[in-house]
Amino acid sequence: MADHATICECFARDGLQHESAHVPTDVKIELIGAFADAGFTRIEATGYGHPERVPALRDASAVLAGLPRRAGVAYKATCPNVRAVERAIADLDAGHGAHELSLLVSATESHTERNMRTTREGQWARVTEMVRLAAGRFRLVGVVSVAFGCPFEGAVDPGVVAADAARFADLGVDLVTLGDTTGLATPTTVKSMFRRITAAGGPAPPIVAHFHNTRGSGLANCFAALEAGCRDFDSSFGGVGGHPAKIQYGQGMTGNVSTEDLVNLLESEGVRTGLDLDAVMAASERCERALGRPLHSMVARAGFGLVGKKAAAHG
Repeated sequence: MADHATICECFARDGLQHESAHVPTDVKIELIGAFADAGFTRIEATGYGHPERVPALRDASAVLAGLPRRAGVAYKATCPNVRAVERAIADLDAGHGAHELSLLVSATESHTERNMRTTREGQWARVTEMVRLAAGRFRLVGVVSVAFGCPFEGAVDPGVVAADAARFADLGVDLVTLGDTTGLATPTTVKSMFRRITAAGGPAPPIVAHFHNTRGSGLANCFAALEAGCRDFDSSFGGVGGHPAKIQYGQGMTGNVSTEDLVNLLESEGVRTGLDLDAVMAASERCERALGRPLHSMVARAGFGLVGKKAAAHG
């Protein structure tokens, strides 16, 4: 079997939460439909954050209600607290819920206080209750934010991150995401982290690589994770995203790894993504139209490399 990786497309949530421009609900629904047309099997559709803190996602329920439901396509919603899971359950009971829920913790006390307004143990207590409420009705994704460095505390103890991943595994989550929240990871620290978790027995769930390109190292970090055995990645069309616009920390462009560029890298390396490259480029253009500006993807300007096109054609 050919080597294969899964990309979760995050434009509609982790991307748009960072945008000050309003994107109408119907446009979000059309974009997510285009992502599904391109072959993405996991799509981060929205989040249940507080509407005043993350106003770009105040239409979470309406987006989920309008999405096309296709076999093999899972929609994910981010849940920062118990109330968010209650909202997710209400939407599920109404017939238009998410398939997956992301549950968040931070690897440092300072980021937990700033982002979650509680302590680490307080957030873990919330997460435990969130898992209980979800009651097996969703695929659960445990997310460890600032896993490679904190904007407030600096270096993060890899042992804390590994313990958080194991703690999520003990709660029975299906995936564990390591988030480089402000782009502080390097290929060396990425390989070390992934290998440490694996060597320790690691969580049974697959590890998802979620890198921000704040300092231009996002693709290099993805490749380092790939070499360390990772086959699950998060990215966003045009590199859009990062922390919510009203949460001010870090500097520079806080965007995610660009989906177009990541697809090109993986396919060129012989790692199949299962995506239609022409449809990926069409979705990229739609994202640019939705935001009214060119986005930060090299491949969106230059096109897919010949190696990538050949690899995808023979996948």
